[in-house]
Amino acid sequence: MNAHLQRIGLFGGAFDPPHDAHVALARAAVNELRLDRLHVVPTGDAWHKTRPLSPGVHRLAMCRLAFADVERVRVDDRELRRDGATYTIDTLTELRAEYPGAELFLQIGADQAQAFHTWRRADEILKIATLSIATRAYSAAASDGFSLQDPLPGLAMDGARIRLLSLPAQAHSATEVRRRVAAGLPIDHLVPPAVAGYIAEHHLYQEPR
Repeated sequence: MNAHLQRIGLFGGAFDPPHDAHVALARAAVNELRLDRLHVVPTGDAWHKTRPLSPGVHRLAMCRLAFADVERVRVDDRELRRDGATYTIDTLTELRAEYPGAELFLQIGADQAQAFHTWRRADEILKIATLSIATRAYSAAASDGFSLQDPLPGLAMDGARIRLLSLPAQAHSATEVRRRVAAGLPIDHLVPPAVAGYIAEHHLYQEPR
């Protein structure tokens, strides 16, 4: 039933919580990459996170609220349902089987590009998907080390397909949202209204983390 969908994107992350820059990036990816569908995938047991994530049920619910109005986005809970550590290569392999013949795109930030060589089977990811890298405008503080000449340091670039996706600068981060909530400060300018309401209703991020 997915035979007519030829350009499929994957946008994964903790989304703890999803914020306005995440939503803007999803819109830009759909439009600039001409995606038929973008899978927004909250991570499950994230091997690279040093802090505990909020329960998956909350992050999934917030994603459904945040991305509800973004055309061609599907919030996908597969990594939350997966036992053990979750890896992007496994999700891409599943998507390739679900959309035979489709071109796959993996959306990452410039900060993630700097550490991409540490990802599980990173070389295989480059064979499966085109990497769409959100450049400095999306994540200014995290992207200082990003280089157009060497976008994926530590990896051989032979045959790698890279697209750069640039957005207006937004000083948004999930860390800042959590900090402001814990401090009792407003977050309406950082997250969609429905997400702000969900955070308040469920008393999330009340303690500094």
